[in-house]
Amino acid sequence: MEAKYSNTGIKIKDAAKCLFLKKGYSATTTREIAKESSINLALLNYYFTSKRKLFEIIMLETIRDFMSKMVEVYNDEKTTLEEKLKLTSSKYIDMIIAEPHLPMFVVNELKNNPSSFLKIIRGKMIMESKLVDQYNDGVKKGLYKKGDPIHFVTNILSLIVFPFISSPIIIKMKKLSRKEFNEMMNERKKLIPKWVIQMIKK
Repeated sequence: MEAKYSNTGIKIKDAAKCLFLKKGYSATTTREIAKESSINLALLNYYFTSKRKLFEIIMLETIRDFMSKMVEVYNDEKTTLEEKLKLTSSKYIDMIIAEPHLPMFVVNELKNNPSSFLKIIRGKMIMESKLVDQYNDGVKKGLYKKGDPIHFVTNILSLIVFPFISSPIIIKMKKLSRKEFNEMMNERKKLIPKWVIQMIKK
């Protein structure tokens, strides 16, 4: 069940999120969060017992809100499979650029709390979505190669997420700034749907 917060709690979360995005989790202190929220440290600790707990709450809420929107994309009766792939790539990449801590947070949660985290990312709903139905229909019609739909879904997510997880290596190898790396990721919005279609097409 999603927790309800007072105006003060919401103000703390908003301030913390801004600081995490600006400075990173490690460089942000609880004292700075309290100052940004215009409250004292004792009140911050009353609402949120630790910086880590506050970070987890913010990340989980971000993922929950995003996945609710994505399930609507996956189940849209009016869009084709290719249109869904374009929307998926674009929306995921935009979100991760806006929330750079998210990929590693997801990796850690999947490792430490797989059962509870799978409920949040709504894995079952994705596998039972119109997107997967369209893939299966394409297989039956001979348009796509036969295969387990989990490979189809995994390939989409891997092509989107893995470059962000490995961003320190990519940035160092290509000597990129963070802005240049993000521009490279934006280029992938158009490339990923094409690559996925090439993989599944007969």
